[in-house]
Amino acid sequence: MSTLLSLGHGYSAAALARRLIPQGWTVIGTTRGRADALRAEGVEPLAWPGDLAAALGRATHILASAAPDANGDPFLTAALPLFQAARPVWVGYLSTTAVYGDHQGGWVDEDTPLNPGSARAVQRVLAERQWLATGLPVHIFRLAGIYGPGRGPFEKVRDGTARRIIKPGQVFSRIHVEDIASTILASMARPHPGRIYNVCDDQPAPPEDVLSHAAALLGLPEPPAVPFDQAEMTPMARSFYAESKRVRNDRIKDELGVRLEFPGYREGLAALLKEVG
Repeated sequence: MSTLLSLGHGYSAAALARRLIPQGWTVIGTTRGRADALRAEGVEPLAWPGDLAAALGRATHILASAAPDANGDPFLTAALPLFQAARPVWVGYLSTTAVYGDHQGGWVDEDTPLNPGSARAVQRVLAERQWLATGLPVHIFRLAGIYGPGRGPFEKVRDGTARRIIKPGQVFSRIHVEDIASTILASMARPHPGRIYNVCDDQPAPPEDVLSHAAALLGLPEPPAVPFDQAEMTPMARSFYAESKRVRNDRIKDELGVRLEFPGYREGLAALLKEVG
């Protein structure tokens, strides 16, 4: 029986679990206090911090998506010898395209030198290297901005709190959570240990364009425009605007055979609106 150990079981891992469980997989997810919620989704909860030995002994596959800290990946920091002794056939680590840093709107691919511009991105680079150094069959997935059910722009557009932050030249890449799940499944079917994959859609776009399209789908006026230097934003939100780049996704298509269900934000937002009403 195939068993996935999901370390830091969160939004993207949950989308994968929804695909695997109906196929007869066992999914074990680490959690800090969400045991009942995981059980309701068919996931076997594993309290963290806690003992990983038994779960690692059962795991045929491992997916790591916990946020790193200054020491790198928290699971490797806590239990590196256990991981080195494990024998999974496939390991995935969910990283971020932030590791490339700012490219002033230019294109990046998996061979672009890393130039992390924030502490969070530096920590991701460290965690990537730690996982690759374990000797396990590790695959790195660098995710663009994630959206999907519960993570779309419609609520803010509807309640009037959305703002189109205007910063000339700013552009982001995105990915629907279901396309993340499809990419991970494709990698499981075609393992290539040590390989790195950008996971993003085909349509990098300025963030204000996404909000304008969401408003149009709702039949509402465009959210008001606010110049970047006048916008009230959290430090986290402002940090996203410190980088502008377009991310290439050719490798997941050419090597894994991925065909995106949502190749751009227009398709993704239309599907979200149909789902949530």
